[in-house]
Amino acid sequence: MSDRIPLIDKKFASRVDWNLMRTFVDIVRAGGIGAAARTLNRQQPSISAALKRLEEHVGTTLLHRTATGVEMTTAGKAMLALCEDMLESARMMPHQIAQATKRVEGFVRIQIVSGLVSPEFDEAIASFHRRNPDIHIEIRVSPWRQVLDALEQGEVEIGVSYDSSVRGSLMYEPLLVERQQLYCSRSSPYFGHRISRLSDLKDERFVLTGEDEIELITHLRRRNRLGTRASGLAEDINEAKRMITLGVGIGFLPILAAEGEVAKGRLWPLLHADVEPSYDIYLLARTDPARDTATQLFWDEVFRRVRALRRA
Repeated sequence: MSDRIPLIDKKFASRVDWNLMRTFVDIVRAGGIGAAARTLNRQQPSISAALKRLEEHVGTTLLHRTATGVEMTTAGKAMLALCEDMLESARMMPHQIAQATKRVEGFVRIQIVSGLVSPEFDEAIASFHRRNPDIHIEIRVSPWRQVLDALEQGEVEIGVSYDSSVRGSLMYEPLLVERQQLYCSRSSPYFGHRISRLSDLKDERFVLTGEDEIELITHLRRRNRLGTRASGLAEDINEAKRMITLGVGIGFLPILAAEGEVAKGRLWPLLHADVEPSYDIYLLARTDPARDTATQLFWDEVFRRVRALRRA
């Protein structure tokens, strides 16, 4: 076989054993033929034979064996992308059929960080409800670490949160880039002024957000000794905004969550725009693909909108 002269078989789809494609994906995911055999509880020769049959069907080499496992050829990489798309389509068939026949009921439990502003997420909820009016949507709000814990423990199916690391048990799909600002109220002597050095504010009274504080903000605040005079604490962004607006202290807030009060002249951003801290907010779910139909349909609704926005 040659990577350069693939066999073009017009009857490929009717002749190929589709199970061979699933086995090919299993080999790649496991990192080798032997590893795939152990994972699938099958004999290694049968896995090797399945790979050989698939390569004969497509007329080219898909994988090279190496000392550490297997290495995909250019054709193998193309085959993997196509096979994963087909497997995903097959997995979605019962969910899509249930939706088409208007037989989808159930619950979607979502846990999000407070103060979330995302038109794509909101539009996904509205569209999802129109398509599936019999599915009950439950939204809980909590600090970001609790969102991650609730997902891992199976208390909710979908999350929207920040994460400072990567948990292997979770799937991460970037939803938006959130930026924060340091705000003061109209009663502050700093209202109407920009700050070049954060350390100049180390003696100011400060409103903290406790466990909901993003680690990037925690490091920035501590590095400049902000918050040593804590005058307020709220683990909900909306309540922290309330206290900052009322003059309890200065504090960090997501820009989109605060823009209404800024427009009314009740809050003032103290930092120059080029130094605003930013970080990713993710759409999250467990890596376990065995989701119920209601959850899978909601994930796909948000996922499709986010991907479409990214391509625009």
